[in-house]
Amino acid sequence: MRLYINVDHVATLREARKTDEPDPVAAAEICEAAGADGITAHLREDRRHMQDKDLERLARSVRTVLNFELASSSEIVALACRLKPFQATLVPERREEITTEGGLDLSRRDPRLIDAINRLTGAGCRVSLFIDPTRETIDRARELGVPAIELHTGRYAHTWRQGPAALEQLKDASRHAAEIGLAVHAGHGLTYLNVAPVAAVQSIEELNIGHSIMSRAILTGMKEAVSEMRRLVPR
Repeated sequence: MRLYINVDHVATLREARKTDEPDPVAAAEICEAAGADGITAHLREDRRHMQDKDLERLARSVRTVLNFELASSSEIVALACRLKPFQATLVPERREEITTEGGLDLSRRDPRLIDAINRLTGAGCRVSLFIDPTRETIDRARELGVPAIELHTGRYAHTWRQGPAALEQLKDASRHAAEIGLAVHAGHGLTYLNVAPVAAVQSIEELNIGHSIMSRAILTGMKEAVSEMRRLVPR
């Protein structure tokens, strides 16, 4: 199973001060050196973390593959078409949300979404749709002609301690998607505590994980960071 690391929240920390560190591009290089199969970055319309220049730099520097997450904003689609990342994952966005709260609504044929799919495909990007893990939504994604989907694992992340229902839904959805020819990815809210059962689902071939890894990195890397500064600031 491939593991793609989302480095958005490195930029979140940087944007808290509007400075130049920490650098998500440098973080991506470390992730690749540590075994990541790909790097994921989401350029939101409100630019709350990643900035255009970050995606431009990542497109040049990533040695594995870049998964560019974006809404169907014409401006951002144009940037993705210019940068030509290996994969473009279309996601829903609402300005007031803290993080993505669900999958794309495919119950209606949104002309902006269809246009984005066509433009990205025409630019040579592998297009994936971030959707809820239901058979009906998966069938609609297939009708749109995309080669891949990413199943939203938010329900599982919030309820995994309460029973197997959400995991069974993911298993059924991923199996159905694979049977109709879609590549199946998954992500959202996966942590060191809950990832193993999802990683064991054979129909899922790629996981996208960010926040939990960035959170762990702050703690596990703190000792070395303080020790290095201590060496530069003598007692």
